[in-house]
Amino acid sequence: MAFITHRIIRSLSSSAARHAAIKHVTVIGGGLMGAGIAQVAAATGHSVVLVDMSEDILKKTFKGIETSLKRVAKKKFAEKPEDGEAFVQKVVKNISIATDAAASVAQGTDLVVEAIVENVKVKQNLFGSLDKVAPEHTIFASNTSSLPISEIASSTARLDRFGGLHFFNPVPMMKLVEVIKTPTTSQQTFDTLLEFSKALGKHPVSCKDTPGFIVNRLLVPYMMEAVRLYERGDGSKEDIDVAMKLGAGYPMGPFELLDYVGLDTSKFIIDGWHAMDPENPLFGPSPMLNKLVSEGKLGKKTGEGFYKYK
Repeated sequence: MAFITHRIIRSLSSSAARHAAIKHVTVIGGGLMGAGIAQVAAATGHSVVLVDMSEDILKKTFKGIETSLKRVAKKKFAEKPEDGEAFVQKVVKNISIATDAAASVAQGTDLVVEAIVENVKVKQNLFGSLDKVAPEHTIFASNTSSLPISEIASSTARLDRFGGLHFFNPVPMMKLVEVIKTPTTSQQTFDTLLEFSKALGKHPVSCKDTPGFIVNRLLVPYMMEAVRLYERGDGSKEDIDVAMKLGAGYPMGPFELLDYVGLDTSKFIIDGWHAMDPENPLFGPSPMLNKLVSEGKLGKKTGEGFYKYK
């Protein structure tokens, strides 16, 4: 009798665990990050709705996802191209597109991942509206790289079901996901986000809701210190880049990385941190960076930043 009871309890526990698993994902934002998140979620068997304001953007994004999947299939199924084609079609069928975030979420979803503009008010307005229509069990997560998760979550009534999922670009290639737990994120929510990250084939690391989380908290001050070194005339940008690549084994030097990330993005992050903690010397603004951004020299995406690009 005890054995049978134990089996029933174990079966119920297993059923509850399956029920808690994320199966349906709504990704808000059809940019590079949103497209990448949608792709990896769909490729691992999740049902995905990708949302953006414009159908034109979504069609372009969807085409980009197909192109990316074909590259993956070409490598993964080099010996059997027909299997690669079947893989692409199977993944694509897991993705649908929509222009109405509230209507999509109201139909039912396990997880909403936001990957829109890095503006706390815009994010708060989005989540505030979605909170009114989302099912009770739905978890909210932001892909922000620098804004406080707790501040974004404050616009909702589901503080226990709100966390951070910070993916890295390009999402299909980068293995890391930072899973952020605020003081009000429940352990169940946090564990679910960790398991979801693993289900995507990623390696999650946990972090508290601190500025920049782990990677950017270390990376942005490092890049800014490189700029200050250059500003003082202590080394050329070329020599600083070579030194960090050959001396530290980094794949890119700090100036190459700044241009790749986008000087406007880096300036936005450091300005936000400086406003929160003006006495911290690591968060001090850079006149050189400010000048380049004001001139529209934002890095690779504009053809010029610290370096010029063809």
